[in-house]
Amino acid sequence: MRYLVTAGPTREFIDDVRFLSNASSGRMGCALARAAKDAGGRVTLVYGAIAGAPPECDRLVPVTSAEEMRNAVIEHAARADAIIMAAAVADYRPAERTPGKIKKSADELVLRLARTPDILAELGRQKGGRILVGFALEAENARENALQKLREKDLDLIVVNSPAAMGADRASVELLFASGESEELADFPKSEIAARIIRAVETLKVNPQGSTDGPSRTADPGS
Repeated sequence: MRYLVTAGPTREFIDDVRFLSNASSGRMGCALARAAKDAGGRVTLVYGAIAGAPPECDRLVPVTSAEEMRNAVIEHAARADAIIMAAAVADYRPAERTPGKIKKSADELVLRLARTPDILAELGRQKGGRILVGFALEAENARENALQKLREKDLDLIVVNSPAAMGADRASVELLFASGESEELADFPKSEIAARIIRAVETLKVNPQGSTDGPSRTADPGS
């Protein structure tokens, strides 16, 4: 299978030395790229400012901003059988980038923010026969919000996690499938979570409506 995986945070620059970002380390995305490669896949990894070196892949595409990530993902999406969007893409960017360095001149500095591209929604609209996997980092109403995202963006699988997963080596996640199945993985190494996701993707590619071949409990897509 041909995989397109994204990893790490984006950086949205305020001026030439300051930026908005988040605490993502990219460990989950890199673990997914590794697991896909170990499973015999051909892997393109589009990655932001990850912690450490990227894993060995067939193609490595470094990016900085959400716009750059969007352009790279769209460029390579057509050649993928499965797309796994594990990157922590910034939802907002500064509406204007100031050249040089903003000088300290007042007690307050007000930034006007603009929305960044919704890459996952765009992929869902042009999905075709590809398997599309998204992530939902939720602080509250996690399952409800993730199921809404699953439906609205035409995903085959969404991985629900919490802010505690940011930068950590282990995580607790729930896999929610478009079929209505689900699976909880509590306090697992990210490498094991990644391997399970890749097995699920391979099963979905063969039988999109079938079992995910793992422990499950029924999700309520209409909740």
